[in-house]
Amino acid sequence: MAANSGIWRTVKDAITLNGQLYEDAQNTPKTQGLALSIVILAALSRAIGSVVILILTRTTLIAAVLAIVLDLLSVVIGYYVWTFTIWKIGQWMKTDAPGYRSLLSPIGFAYAPQIFNFLTVIPLLGRAIELLLSGWTLLAVIVAVRQGLDIRTRRAAMICLLWFPVIQIVSGVIQSVQQLFD
Repeated sequence: MAANSGIWRTVKDAITLNGQLYEDAQNTPKTQGLALSIVILAALSRAIGSVVILILTRTTLIAAVLAIVLDLLSVVIGYYVWTFTIWKIGQWMKTDAPGYRSLLSPIGFAYAPQIFNFLTVIPLLGRAIELLLSGWTLLAVIVAVRQGLDIRTRRAAMICLLWFPVIQIVSGVIQSVQQLFD
């Protein structure tokens, strides 16, 4: 069980798409805290990457702080909104779908690949790394939804793909806004 194995073991199981991790992600305060920790680490990683770029472009301290706050909020709010959307679609598709809180842990674990988001600062590879991490996270969320809603992979993918483009567009808009600080 994820709650008993620590954050780094949970991250390893999440990034290797270990279905048992997502199956066992029960709605307990410990697993919810662990999942939120992973989401916050993902947000911090994204913020670190943004700040490094802003520092290299010699931005102001105020702009760097604003970028950190924007990155942190966008990832955390995105997590809750995506989970809510998946839950609502799951309710529509399956009458005995678990509650919203039951999906927070498995979907939070699925954010584990985003912990490597700081690598997007690597010149010439940043965009490719960002796309790889987004795809990896999408696959992890599909596994989390499949296990969390107890549905087939095809249905889980359909549910996740309905909101994924919106998250990517919002992420792109936030990055565009951050570039205004250069």
